[in-house]
Amino acid sequence: MQLISGAAVAEKVLEECRRDIAALAAVGKKPGLAVVLIGDDPASRAYVRSKDKKCRDLGLHSVKLELPASTTQEEVLAHVHALNNDPAIHGILVQSPPPPHIDEAAIVRAIDPAKDVDGFHPVNVAKLALEDPTGFVPCTPLGCQRLLMDAGIETKGANAVVLGRSMIVGKPMALLLMAKGPGGDATVTVAHSRTQDLAFITQKADIIIAAIGRPEFLKAEHVREGAVVIDVGINRVEAPGTEKGYKLVGDVAFEEVAPKCKAITPVPGGVGPMTIAMLMANTIKACKQS
Repeated sequence: MQLISGAAVAEKVLEECRRDIAALAAVGKKPGLAVVLIGDDPASRAYVRSKDKKCRDLGLHSVKLELPASTTQEEVLAHVHALNNDPAIHGILVQSPPPPHIDEAAIVRAIDPAKDVDGFHPVNVAKLALEDPTGFVPCTPLGCQRLLMDAGIETKGANAVVLGRSMIVGKPMALLLMAKGPGGDATVTVAHSRTQDLAFITQKADIIIAAIGRPEFLKAEHVREGAVVIDVGINRVEAPGTEKGYKLVGDVAFEEVAPKCKAITPVPGGVGPMTIAMLMANTIKACKQS
């Protein structure tokens, strides 16, 4: 069984980023990323902090805009428009989820598609569906595809099941796996919480991408011998007696599924590190295309 290390592949991606940043610096360009945080959700704050730190470590221009939870929709839109017009900013990301009074979809639509490094703008969703390489792909599915490719997993002609249908992971992941070329050309089934007889479908899969958002949902009976499993889930579950009182688990029951697998990602240390690495890669791509 091959354990696919997201940390190792993410470091490889970041090394490629450093080379690209040096090449851009030689022609007087510096990629810039702006992250907008509304409110004080602890998980979002920690995530924004890690993005900002990674930017600075790589030598990117980083803007961290922290707005109070009382910020109005119009005020957020004004900040987005200002960043759209800032030539030093190549990537804009509004941290999800915003407070309930903010219309997140409207904020995403307000971002210049050429700066939408999260890949959620309708223009970029369309470009992904049309296999237009100038578009931006959401960072988590892009990271999953890179993990498969770096692990030497053949996707061409493979039977892949994507478990989950969100716009953040499930749908873009299915489009990536279906697309022509390296990391694609798979036959893809999208399953979800309403799918009947799920095990019948997943047992046929060569590759399973688990992104359903339920702790340890995928069990041994769902997986055939020799399958490849990419676990996107990060769930906090109670763990009495441990130092923190909780532990992080994926959407896959790792201990029972791993022995059946040809390859599998752990949680933590699998898909997680790839998301920020691909965000940095997307920001550099936006700078190159600007």
